[in-house]
Amino acid sequence: MAAAPSVFLVRALEKILNDKDTKKSQHAQLKKVCVKALDDVKKKAQQESDQKDGAQGRSITAGGADAYFEPFQLACQSKSPRIISTALDCLQKLIAPGHLTGSSKDPDNPSKLLVDRMVTTVCDCFQGPSTDEGVQLQIIKAVLTMVSAPTCEVHEASLLQVVRTCFSIYLASKNQINQTTAKATLTQMLSIIFQRMEQHGEKLKVAPAPSPALPAVRAASAAAGESDAASVAETASHASDAEEGDEAIAATAAAMELPTEEDLVNELVVAVGDDATPEQVVRELVTEVVNKAIQEVEAEALVESVKEGLEQKANREDDAAVVNGDAKLESVVTSSRASISSLNVLSDGEGMDVTDSLKMNKKLKFQHIAQKDAFLVFRSLCKLSMKGVESSDPKSPELCSIVLSLELLLGILQNSGPVFRTNDLFIRAIKQYLCVALSKNGVSNVSQVFEVSLSIFLTLLQSFKYHLKMQIEVFFKEIFLSILQSASSSYHHKWLVMQALTRICGDAQCIVDIYLNYDCDLSLANIFERLVRDIAHIAQGHKAIALGNPTPAQEKALQLKGIECFVSILRCMVEWSRELYVHPGASQTAATSESHRGSIDNIREASTPSPFHPRPSTSTNDLQDGSAATDSGNMDNPEMVEVRKKRKDLMEQGLQKFSQSPKKAVKFLQDQGLLGQEASEVAKFFLSDDRLDMAAIGEYLGETNKFCIEVMYSYVDQLDFAGVEFVPALRHFLSGFRLPGESQKIDRLMEKFAARYCENNQSGQIFASADAAYVLAYSVIILATDLHSTKIKREKKMTKEEYIKMNRGINDQKDLPREYLEGVYDEIARQEITLRAGGNKGLRLQAASNEKARRQQYSVEMHDMEKAAKALMEDRSHIQTSFTSATHIEHVRPMFKMAWTPFLAALSLSLRDADDMEMVTLCLDGFRCAIRIASIFNMQLERNAFVQSLAKFTLLTNMGLSEMKPKNIETIKTLIAVAHSEGNYLQESWHEILNVVSQLELAQLIGTGVKTQYISSGAADDGGGAGGGGSIRDSTAAANELLEGARGKMDQKTLATIQESMGETSSQSVVVAVDRIFTSSSLLDGDAIVDFVKALCAVSVAELENKATPRMFCLTKIVEISYYNMGRIRLEWSRIWAVLGEYFNRVGCNANDEIAFFAIDSLRQLSIKFLEKGELANFRFQKDFLKPFEYVMRRTTSLNIRDMIVSCTEQMVSKQVHNIKSGWVNIFAVFNKAASDRDARLLEKAFIRTSMIFEQHFAATIDTFQDAIKCLSEFACNPSFPDTSMEAIRLIDLCGRQLAEKPELFRELATDEAVNVEDRIWVKGWLPVLVELSYVVSRCKLDVRTRALTVMFNIMKSFGHQFAIHWWRDLFTILFRIFDNTELPESQEEVFHVTHQELMAKSEWMTTTCPHALMAIIDVFTQYFEKLAPVLLDDLFAQFRWCAQQDNKDLAAAGLDCLESFVLSNGGQFDEATWDKAVECIEKIFVDTLPHKLLAWAPSSKSVDDVRVPPSPIAVPRKAGLEGKSVPKTEASPMTDSPGTPRLAGVAKEGDKSEKASPASGGTPAMARVAGTEGNVRQKEAGVDETQRRLFGQLTVRCQVQRALIRTVDHILFSAVSSKEEDSRLYHAAVTEVQHAQPSPSTNVHEQHSQHSDLQRSPSSTTAMLPLLNSRQLLLFVNLLLNSHEFAKSFNQNEELRTLLWKAGFMGRLKPNMWSQEVASVACALRLLFLLYNSSRFSDQWEEVERQLLSVWRQAVAYYCTLAAEKHRREWMGVLLLLFDHLSNLNAERFNLHLLSEDSSVLFDIVLLDLEPEIRCTVRNLLKAMHLRGCSLR
Repeated sequence: MAAAPSVFLVRALEKILNDKDTKKSQHAQLKKVCVKALDDVKKKAQQESDQKDGAQGRSITAGGADAYFEPFQLACQSKSPRIISTALDCLQKLIAPGHLTGSSKDPDNPSKLLVDRMVTTVCDCFQGPSTDEGVQLQIIKAVLTMVSAPTCEVHEASLLQVVRTCFSIYLASKNQINQTTAKATLTQMLSIIFQRMEQHGEKLKVAPAPSPALPAVRAASAAAGESDAASVAETASHASDAEEGDEAIAATAAAMELPTEEDLVNELVVAVGDDATPEQVVRELVTEVVNKAIQEVEAEALVESVKEGLEQKANREDDAAVVNGDAKLESVVTSSRASISSLNVLSDGEGMDVTDSLKMNKKLKFQHIAQKDAFLVFRSLCKLSMKGVESSDPKSPELCSIVLSLELLLGILQNSGPVFRTNDLFIRAIKQYLCVALSKNGVSNVSQVFEVSLSIFLTLLQSFKYHLKMQIEVFFKEIFLSILQSASSSYHHKWLVMQALTRICGDAQCIVDIYLNYDCDLSLANIFERLVRDIAHIAQGHKAIALGNPTPAQEKALQLKGIECFVSILRCMVEWSRELYVHPGASQTAATSESHRGSIDNIREASTPSPFHPRPSTSTNDLQDGSAATDSGNMDNPEMVEVRKKRKDLMEQGLQKFSQSPKKAVKFLQDQGLLGQEASEVAKFFLSDDRLDMAAIGEYLGETNKFCIEVMYSYVDQLDFAGVEFVPALRHFLSGFRLPGESQKIDRLMEKFAARYCENNQSGQIFASADAAYVLAYSVIILATDLHSTKIKREKKMTKEEYIKMNRGINDQKDLPREYLEGVYDEIARQEITLRAGGNKGLRLQAASNEKARRQQYSVEMHDMEKAAKALMEDRSHIQTSFTSATHIEHVRPMFKMAWTPFLAALSLSLRDADDMEMVTLCLDGFRCAIRIASIFNMQLERNAFVQSLAKFTLLTNMGLSEMKPKNIETIKTLIAVAHSEGNYLQESWHEILNVVSQLELAQLIGTGVKTQYISSGAADDGGGAGGGGSIRDSTAAANELLEGARGKMDQKTLATIQESMGETSSQSVVVAVDRIFTSSSLLDGDAIVDFVKALCAVSVAELENKATPRMFCLTKIVEISYYNMGRIRLEWSRIWAVLGEYFNRVGCNANDEIAFFAIDSLRQLSIKFLEKGELANFRFQKDFLKPFEYVMRRTTSLNIRDMIVSCTEQMVSKQVHNIKSGWVNIFAVFNKAASDRDARLLEKAFIRTSMIFEQHFAATIDTFQDAIKCLSEFACNPSFPDTSMEAIRLIDLCGRQLAEKPELFRELATDEAVNVEDRIWVKGWLPVLVELSYVVSRCKLDVRTRALTVMFNIMKSFGHQFAIHWWRDLFTILFRIFDNTELPESQEEVFHVTHQELMAKSEWMTTTCPHALMAIIDVFTQYFEKLAPVLLDDLFAQFRWCAQQDNKDLAAAGLDCLESFVLSNGGQFDEATWDKAVECIEKIFVDTLPHKLLAWAPSSKSVDDVRVPPSPIAVPRKAGLEGKSVPKTEASPMTDSPGTPRLAGVAKEGDKSEKASPASGGTPAMARVAGTEGNVRQKEAGVDETQRRLFGQLTVRCQVQRALIRTVDHILFSAVSSKEEDSRLYHAAVTEVQHAQPSPSTNVHEQHSQHSDLQRSPSSTTAMLPLLNSRQLLLFVNLLLNSHEFAKSFNQNEELRTLLWKAGFMGRLKPNMWSQEVASVACALRLLFLLYNSSRFSDQWEEVERQLLSVWRQAVAYYCTLAAEKHRREWMGVLLLLFDHLSNLNAERFNLHLLSEDSSVLFDIVLLDLEPEIRCTVRNLLKAMHLRGCSLR
């Protein structure tokens, strides 16, 4: 193995020597060197074989061939192609195995390595296009081997030379194979270079140890070079902002400097040519730099403007040294070489010179040599790609050079590793060189260049966006989107841009990042918004205006690409937010991982293939070792992003306002907190934000407003003009705004500029004062306007002399130097004053008139784009910004909210106009994606808009069947697919989808051509029942109608086409898909199914309400989905049925019986199925489910429907009686409604089933016993069927017996109420029974209510012993409610609406049922007195009092009668406390019912308060009043002057009770009004209002109650029999005495005394309660009676008041009086006083009784003597008879008649009167008694 190199060297040298060209004389030196080398090799080989020592062999093997390089070098320098090829081939074969490494020193130049000479030797073999093709190929092989060989290290300048040589061969070679090989070699070499850089970088990261030392020769060379400070650049210091970890690496790694100035010059020499001098090289570089600086001077700031002059001067000095090439072809090659070499200079800006560039190189620092090599190559390629192109020929070397360099750069970027993507050195190179190069090539009109530039941009966006935030904005805003927006850009350019955007839009991470980093950044453009807007313009299919007049096919393709972009964006949004999506039926756990896989036709697979890989939930992996991307914390926070976006929107509003009104805009921004309040802050804002309209800035700065002037001053003061010439300073000043039009505003601006300029340049200036600068500035403005205005003709423009003349004497009366003014003139003439460089504020969107003009316009636009983009790139190349990697799903919401309108417009318009299925498919896919996004983010407006638009394109909603196309069929399928996949999110959008499904059924029938008959053909007025409302036709019938109508409007061919299209809707796939919507409804979540059901019900209602063609398609589907979803949990099912129940309520009440029949029958089937599931205790699901039966039963007017419901209910009961629980409520409610029906068959059917339930399944009704009893009571109250009523009452009685026999049923009943076990039977059993019986009593006719009343009290009497005491309290409340039926209408309007029959019925009720009920109550209380009295006595007395207080006479009288009966029946069981309560009750009634307002009444008084009815202390408040029967008008009222027999002691006669119901007595206000007497007429004539009439009625009742109360007290104390007997006895005794002889006084006295001496022996007192009362109670009665007497007497004595009341219509035709009350009260009081005085039991009260007797005696006799009316006197007859008789017979031992004689004037007065014989007789008896006792009158 050791001999192999020697053998190879021998053969190589011998091959060169044997060549015939070597033998020529010009190659003598070559021959000599080859011979010498050959001998040396052989000699060494022999020595090796002899000594068998491998050391020397190893020296040859390990780079020993380096010593024999000279022969090969001379061979390469020969002019013979064969020799050169042989030499190159030998070199390649020596280098490949490592025999020739070049690691030794160069013998000719020890400062360099041999490898450098090797590279130079090989590369110099290429001499341009004339080089032999074989030599070219060998050069390529050799250089590739040198670069790729691991033992041969080619670096720095040598490496650049290798790359340059391959580059030149590619450009200059005419052989296609060589070109391809050269290009492939370049690609491979670059790959090797950057792979080595990546490998070195990874080694440093993994093992941060000192890097391996370079070869000794290279280290020595470096050491030697360090001694020459002039030629070697100093080692750069560590950057202060080095990344983490770099310091440790930098401490151990060898610092690699850039090439020295001499190296750079040498590189340039090679590039320009072998004969070029360093001066030519420098001239070439400086010329290029200066030319670029001149091009950019218009947009540069003040510093660049200053440099312009210096560079122009250098340019003029270098012009003399320009040397042209020898030949045209050679110049091309030379220029290409110069392009490569000239780009080796790293500069911060295009305007820097070589010195500045070299200074910048010193700041760079490399970690290893491989990194330096990669950087140099990358920079060189970037610079080469920026060369200008004179020709557009695609084969021109200049263009090929640019294309190749861009392609190589693209390869570098695409294959870049993590080190390249993250290292700050390469990031800066990309920013400073590559991005600037792209800004130029990105607007190239050469398609190839433009296409490669786009690819580079896409690669940068994919892998480097985290470092190029500012640059990416420029690319989008200034280049690509501007090209897309331009009306003059070529179709091909737009197509390429759209292709690139399609790839971008296919990356979810990229799309969201763009929105997050640009649209939500306050200082950057809305890239995503503009991207969507511009793509929408393309996608909407507007007429494309572009170069070349694109064909319709091209326009269509462009539109298709736009739609594809939109769909890609939507797919990305769906992909990004897929974690939120839950497929119907998928669990929450599986939803985030599995459910999205099958949605939207596998979005990921269906999307356009793209190298961009979405990363929706993780941050980028490109960010290693710290990168420009920041932590996605706060910047990625959705809340903060939303805040930033809102602030940006406000800022954009302010910017938009600024162009219209700068002042308002500034105020707006300040108010929103986006701009400071200080003038300096506003000025800084004007200077820094290039989005502001410059004309508006000028207007604002020129305003006279104080604040505006302050802003202008601050604006100028923030500019620095120090050391700057006047004209460049003025240019800089005017570049930030456009001068306003008014001269005053310009004057202020120029004045401030002059002051600022003089302030900054106080030393060395030529201006004597600021005035001179001000005038000169003004003159410059005038000059610039004059010279560059197109409106001024050339011959009229200002000349230089005129300008100098205009400025004479401006410098403090002196002239400025002529040379200075001439320079100003020349500078302004050469270049006008322009605004500063900025973005494209607006492209020329209007197309030119022809193709030529369009090309010119496009060229201008591209130039403007390039200029603006390049300026922005250079300005932003050093700006460090953070790029946020989006991670949150919520970012999609604002993105879609912003973009949904363009999406919808583009998709809708494209779908409307498209016939190509590819376009249709894309549009429909876009719709699905948009609906998905809007749905999962609950964006209702957006979702509804997309669904409605999609539904419209089905053409089913408006039945545009004649226009149906395949795309509409696909739209239908898409809408159905949306229903399947988005069911959980559609909410109200379900309505649109289900409406389409409903119409689809018609379309399917049309497609199949089915013809069916009508379900029924009856007309609407035929009426099959009460609710018959027309006929209903089947869906097929409706389809037939549409089809028949279509036949009349179109030919058969068109009709056949429509049927064929409709036939596609009936395909198996469509039918199955539609059915899946309903069968899959069970998979929807709880909220979604409710929305689905709501929508389905709404569509069904619309179907049914179609008067022309009502259909039941959705109704049948409702029944189906009810079956499918009945298995849901009860909570969800309850919500579903809440909707379905309302629907069935509505449909069941439909006017069309057939619809209602179908609905009810469907409901029956569902109910039976539901009841099969049963129900646990205390649940109410059955009740809710069956409620529609009840609802429809109550509201339908159709007898047939009601009969149907009853039949359905019967069927449910018969089949599921044991499963029915809470459903009994609805069942009994249905029967309840049927119970009030007038149809005998319906009522009988319901009652039979009800009877069966109670008789056979009584226990099943326990849960709903109250509803069951209500049902029975309703049957009982039906007036049309009395037999059924009686039978219903029998069933109620049966229920009562069942309650008594089986109380355990109710005790075991589970109840949700707070009721204890013992009370359950009362609350759930007894109470409903008794309440409903009372209800029957209050409503039914006499025989029924009598039977009900009897049953009710029989239950109480029979089973009352089982009732607890607190049950009795509730029971008596119910009993007292019976009297609520006494209510009468109170207003005049109500009276007129009350019929006579109703009044008669009320009267009958009062005369029959009310007394019966009252007496039954007393009977029950008497039966259970001991049990009830302790708790209910107070309530009973309170009820008596309440009754007496009512304004209804009959109710009040009934209450008093009840009180009397109760006391008389139970008084014997009263103790003293009970008597106190009874007496107190009577006392309160006396006080409450005394009509005091009667005495206070006046005709003019209309403010008298109404007498209010006090609430019942037991029952709820009730209104009083009951109609009574009318009686003859001749019957007298107890309060009117009427004829009749005299009343004895004022006690009621036999007919008194009948008087209570007399309407003439004013029983109630209503009865008085109904009577229609003359009093009513007089009331109307007198103008008495309603309030007064009510007051009169109330007062009348109060008077009657007082009289009845007096009678009640009399009966309680004395009994009705004894009082009447005594009155009759006295009267008849007086009559007898008048007619016959008078008995002796002594006998009379004795007899009377014997009768009243002892009450205990009185026969008449056996039933009276007086013996049971004490004296206090009896005296209280006396006082009450006397108070009532005094009130009546006061009224009777007031003749004026009585007359006024009579005229006002009070109490009818006669003058009102209270004679009866006056007489009865005093008579009862006297009777009680006499009994007290004659009873020894009350002896302690005799003195008081005697006093009161004498008082009453005097007042009564005196009052009688004053009476003038004969009728009034007759009323008093009984009182006087009683008084005189008892006085005559008083016990002489205790009562001294002399007391009477003391007031003899009273006796004299009465004696002198013309008395009736009876009274005169009693007076005579009294006088006789007084005489016998020796009393004399005084």
